[in-house]
Amino acid sequence: MQRTADSTTSLRIAIQKSGRLTDKTIDLLKGIGLRFDDYKRNLLVKCRNFDVELLLIRDDDIPEYVQDGVCDLGFVGANETQEKGADVTVLRGLDYGICRLSLAARKNGDIQSIQDFEGKSIATSYPNLTRNFFGKRDINAEIVTISGAVEIAPRLEVADAICDLVSTGNTLKANGLEELETILESETQLIRTNKELSSGKKQLIEKFLQRMDGHQQAERSRYIMMNAPEEAVPKIKEIIPSLKSPTVMPLADNGMVAVHTVIPIDEFWVVMEKLKAEGASGIVILPIESMIL
Repeated sequence: MQRTADSTTSLRIAIQKSGRLTDKTIDLLKGIGLRFDDYKRNLLVKCRNFDVELLLIRDDDIPEYVQDGVCDLGFVGANETQEKGADVTVLRGLDYGICRLSLAARKNGDIQSIQDFEGKSIATSYPNLTRNFFGKRDINAEIVTISGAVEIAPRLEVADAICDLVSTGNTLKANGLEELETILESETQLIRTNKELSSGKKQLIEKFLQRMDGHQQAERSRYIMMNAPEEAVPKIKEIIPSLKSPTVMPLADNGMVAVHTVIPIDEFWVVMEKLKAEGASGIVILPIESMIL
């Protein structure tokens, strides 16, 4: 059943009720200041301090709920959205729930390349993506659609091979399988319905995205402080991959300054030795809760 765009002023956001994406999605929502109760016991949860309600459902239902306008936004893996072929707009890739949809077969078995799948049967929970992959390569393979415990299908002789989500690959190894080909790289995405939305909802979405962007930028950044000789400041500015020009303040000691700035966390250790070589000392690195971009 579809919901008209103006039937409520609240944004309705679909998230996975339980599974590998749930905790990180809830942490993200809490990180941008949303407060809600009893999300583990209810299907529909109203946020206390933002005009949002959460609908907690199965992840494979999320793309269609967003497509049909039942929900305005949804947090879901790209694998589910593409499997459903949902008519939605991807607003953000969220850099968690990272996995890949891959073909796998018995290690040292008779399937060692894509061409070896000709005439073979493949068990999967993603029949559309799997069928499209082989169709584009003119390979005739039987697609066996199953849900849950896909990796055990070859041992049960339900299928010759599988197409399933892979994170570390440990589950495949435990079942004597070898990953052969990646069909799709996936991560959690924030998707939006393509149904017409009211101006009020559009404004709420913009506010929601601003909070998300600030929170995620903060997670990827750190605030650093250091002392340095004043004459070294031009060189330090060249070294620091900061978002903005650093703050430079004089210290009590003549010729010494304090430098404060924000840098990407994954670059800190790369530049630290360069900073020390230019005379920087007392380098302090601090986490950032959120940022206004």
